[in-house]
Amino acid sequence: QVQLVESGGGSVQAGGSLRLSCAASGIFRGAYCMGWFRQAPGQEREGVASIYTSTGATFYADSVKGRFTVSRDNAKNTLYLQMNSLKPEDTAMYYCAAGAPWSFCSSTSWDEKARAMDYWGEGTLVTISS
Repeated sequence: QVQLVESGGGSVQAGGSLRLSCAASGIFRGAYCMGWFRQAPGQEREGVASIYTSTGATFYADSVKGRFTVSRDNAKNTLYLQMNSLKPEDTAMYYCAAGAPWSFCSSTSWDEKARAMDYWGEGTLVTISS
């Protein structure tokens, strides 16, 4: 049974930082894509960042480039999202996802990437106040 459990969300002021974690458990075979997605109230889900487990190749949405960093500790089977220079528009529920193959991990379409993910966590809430 594959499980993804996010943690690290909270409330901070604009300009602050948070670090999200996603602990993965269960059977993962071979290389695959892991990523972070978010959904603000009343808005559609959007991609944030992704990483391919074997190469460490990373991909970012334009809205977070230069501010967010995705990383993975393979030994701990944990995905991270370091978020700096946070803005009120970063407020959302953040979800961890895993399982997409390389062809989708490297896709510029975050919708395609999301649809290719096999597993999703329950989410962790991030609230940024101005």
